[in-house]
Amino acid sequence: MDFSQEVFLTKLAPTSPYPFLISIERAEGVYLFSPNGKKYLDMISGISVSNVGHRHPKVVEAIKNQVDKHLHVMVYGEYIQAPANLLAEKLSQLLPAQLNCSYFVNSGTEANEAALKLAKRVTGRTQIVSCRKSYHGSTHGSLSISGNEIKKRTFRPLLPDVTFIDFNVEEDLRLITDRTACVIMETIQGDAGVRVPSKNYLQAVRNRCDETGALLIFDEIQCGMGRTGKLFAFEHFNVVPDILTIAKAFGGGLPIGAFISSYDKMQLLAANPMLGHITTFGGNPVCCASALAVLNVIEDEKLLGTVEAKGRLIESLIQHPKIKEVRRIGLMFAFDFDSAERVNRIVECAKQRGVICYWFLSHPHSFRIAPPLTITEDEIRLACSVILTAIENS
Repeated sequence: MDFSQEVFLTKLAPTSPYPFLISIERAEGVYLFSPNGKKYLDMISGISVSNVGHRHPKVVEAIKNQVDKHLHVMVYGEYIQAPANLLAEKLSQLLPAQLNCSYFVNSGTEANEAALKLAKRVTGRTQIVSCRKSYHGSTHGSLSISGNEIKKRTFRPLLPDVTFIDFNVEEDLRLITDRTACVIMETIQGDAGVRVPSKNYLQAVRNRCDETGALLIFDEIQCGMGRTGKLFAFEHFNVVPDILTIAKAFGGGLPIGAFISSYDKMQLLAANPMLGHITTFGGNPVCCASALAVLNVIEDEKLLGTVEAKGRLIESLIQHPKIKEVRRIGLMFAFDFDSAERVNRIVECAKQRGVICYWFLSHPHSFRIAPPLTITEDEIRLACSVILTAIENS
């Protein structure tokens, strides 16, 4: 096997000058294993992807069973395939009645791009309202509605007619008008450092969208699939979106996303123009089989009922005077410190001691914790002990 750093650094395109640069040969449960035998306790789930743990046996079994039948056979929307049918049916059972029709894509940013198109198609409007400090993806449309100007400025011009409001500030909702096609927001702002809105705020957003005819899109790519203790984070707030986007943990480690809305709205993508949205690999049967297994594992193993207690345990164990603030919902954490440099030292020290935590793209003086929902109390205590040592040594 080739774990050459030289190849990694010269033959693979970079995302930053400072890659994490550990070699991973295999993964199991909450652990990652390097070729030399060192193991790392993954407290970030590959950035909120491995919610049911790495290589959950039932997920692996579903993937292997489907691989033995067929892989890609046709672009999305043409052939009837059991994995996509079963997955769509399962989602319709788990979601509110108005979210009854799914379109499977390959990633979170694709789900958001398509959701924006659907909103424009339904309303005939062009204005999009998004939130400052938001993160919705790196493709042009998703970047256009993300709230980090540093990440955007080099790639302008971007999508026009995008208006930004402050998250959790009700008075800004006046900027949603009868010109607005949609309001898109993360139910829980993830990359901004786990920002949890008030119930009153999300209800006010819902009411304002209803008043103006704008569609409400909830991006649950990071906060969905049980991360907050509910399968979908909007369940905490008794507010239902017109369009829901999911990805990351949805596939159990395989690339799949979805945008979900009502049957009536989704039909509009099939005409005027026909093929209003199309994808070659969306609904891939292996990815759909994996995603269905993830939903079944969360349900069968009653993982949602364990999330809050595990979150409280972590919060009780990681306490230190250097921590400026902790924000948490379920097993989704941000720990604030006085500088990005200190966070880097903490992350590096924890890594050296075999625990993976990480920073936030748009909030670098916080570090994130988002472990697999399957993590045990003993594993929590071990990880938190290492993290506390790292904080002390920072």
